[in-house]
Amino acid sequence: MIRRNARLRREYIYRKSLEGKERMLYEKKRKVRECLEEGKPLPTELRAEEAELRRLIEMEDENTAVIRTHVDDEYRNAGVKDPKVLMTTARDPSSRLMQFVKEMKLVVPHCERVNRGSMVLPQMVEMARRNDFTDIVVFHEHRGQPDGMVVCHLPHGPTAYFGLSNVVMRHDIKDRADLGTMSEAVPHIIMDSFTSRLGERTSNILKHLFPPAKSDSKRIITFANRDDFISFRHHTYLMPKGAKSLQLFEAGPRFEMKLFQIRLGTIDSKEADNEYVLRPYQNAKKRAM
Repeated sequence: MIRRNARLRREYIYRKSLEGKERMLYEKKRKVRECLEEGKPLPTELRAEEAELRRLIEMEDENTAVIRTHVDDEYRNAGVKDPKVLMTTARDPSSRLMQFVKEMKLVVPHCERVNRGSMVLPQMVEMARRNDFTDIVVFHEHRGQPDGMVVCHLPHGPTAYFGLSNVVMRHDIKDRADLGTMSEAVPHIIMDSFTSRLGERTSNILKHLFPPAKSDSKRIITFANRDDFISFRHHTYLMPKGAKSLQLFEAGPRFEMKLFQIRLGTIDSKEADNEYVLRPYQNAKKRAM
């Protein structure tokens, strides 16, 4: 198993290393295609490769005409099989963090909660791979208050690190007697204002924790991006007399998230490259997501 994982990791890194060459070839073919469509002369630097580029353009189909990246490779099975999420905590969790993880387990379908105990990260990742988990979610705390979440996609990453703030659990919500039991139907996912390249990347990491919802599901989970702070909200709704009679009910929990790092590897990889890191004194006028 260790040799197999090492081999698969080497193959993944090799495919990722070819992205630069493939992007250059894609740009050359795009320029040739534009020149042919508009009847313009080819750029001087491409005339020596004109015959080969034309041949490649003629051989393209809908799959090869679009450039592929390691992001497509990471989530190539998304939609083919439902995600299976392992959820755990940091070591020696408080009772409040355990309560929060129990609530989040009900939020994410097909999720299994595992007590961390003395398990170290490499053991946890290996155990998750053996049992065909697609993602690992780890929650951290500070003085009993949940303050961090790590989402690790298997088998090769990426791993996203989020800070949590303003956490309000189900049993902290006012009028919690009216909440009832939490629905376990697969929710509809709303991703709001993830417009940049980093925003789309973050959206992919979060939305692939959830399987596709059925059309009659009355449950909604919202990730709303405002100034690079992601608001998590969980609601159910009723429409007793059609769309005009829509009634929205908060199911909880709710919190704010702040992305501060994405690494191109699993949570136990020490040599993984950083895809994004939140730096101090970044230009606040230019939002990342």
